[in-house]
Amino acid sequence: MNPLPNPFIEAEGRSANALRVLVLGATGTIGRATALALLRRGHEVVCFVRDPAANKRRAVLVDPVRVLPGATLRFGEVSDLQSLTNDGFCGERFDAVVSCLASRTGVPADAWAIDYQAHLHALECAKRAGVTQMVLLSAICVQKPILAFQKAKLAFEAELIGSGLRYSIVRPTAFFKSLSGQIERVKSGKPFLVFGDGTLTACKPISDADLGDYIADCLVDQSRWNRVLPIGGPGKAMTPREQAEELFHQMDRPTKLRHVPVAMLDVIIAVLTAASKLLPALAVKAELARIGRYYATESMLVWNPHTDQYSADETPSTGTETLASHYAAMLSGSVSVDRGDHAVF
Repeated sequence: MNPLPNPFIEAEGRSANALRVLVLGATGTIGRATALALLRRGHEVVCFVRDPAANKRRAVLVDPVRVLPGATLRFGEVSDLQSLTNDGFCGERFDAVVSCLASRTGVPADAWAIDYQAHLHALECAKRAGVTQMVLLSAICVQKPILAFQKAKLAFEAELIGSGLRYSIVRPTAFFKSLSGQIERVKSGKPFLVFGDGTLTACKPISDADLGDYIADCLVDQSRWNRVLPIGGPGKAMTPREQAEELFHQMDRPTKLRHVPVAMLDVIIAVLTAASKLLPALAVKAELARIGRYYATESMLVWNPHTDQYSADETPSTGTETLASHYAAMLSGSVSVDRGDHAVF
């Protein structure tokens, strides 16, 4: 006797309730994890990515054909409305857009071009393509916006909320890759650098895979629709000092810290800002220094405006991977991290 057909599986193997999804930013680490999570759930995934031939530095590190098996790849320039229209959407109908796109540096020109304008183009194309839902990867740091990229992200969040599309705006806490920059220096015998006493900030680190799963499930989990969603990884919030202690513990070495005064960043910012009046190119370095200072002094947790404090208890958690397990994998050499332009140390 032949088994009864599964009502959720179509002839070609796709789920009957699968969605046709256009993914932006799919060659970034979070974008890759999200695209693969969508594929595992049976969705039809079309990734609009930059042509590797036009992006030689990244092409060496990221081959979209290799890292996105099962996805349909389309190549073009996401910041160009015509390319996004003709090469990305191609006049076809999509059910949803998922964007993990973000500016690489966070400096003003880059932030407004990508975090705002490119997304605005995508929203315009999405409406023409019959899209009814958009999931946006944002950042938890937009809660206290003083930097250009935070303001650009918030400006598009407002556009999406007012668009009439069903939306989910995901604001994750710190990524594993952003907390991995000191592993090599510690392995070489150098101290772990912390600002102040190492307890100025805290975060709930989240892995690429856990965040990718969370973003993918926003398409079908109605409790996440039309909401702004702060999210962290499993376990308690960790300060930089605790991150250092975990790393040294895994290496079976006593914790060795070097304390960097925040005032040093203030001096650097002041000098670069003043010098940029004579050498405008230094304005970019000044902004990068301001970004560094923000992350050195602000926690990546939910901000409670009533208590005027960050709250670990109010920061939701998801997933199973911990920073400790990530450190172990890094130390064993079983994983590596491309931190790119987001490296601080």
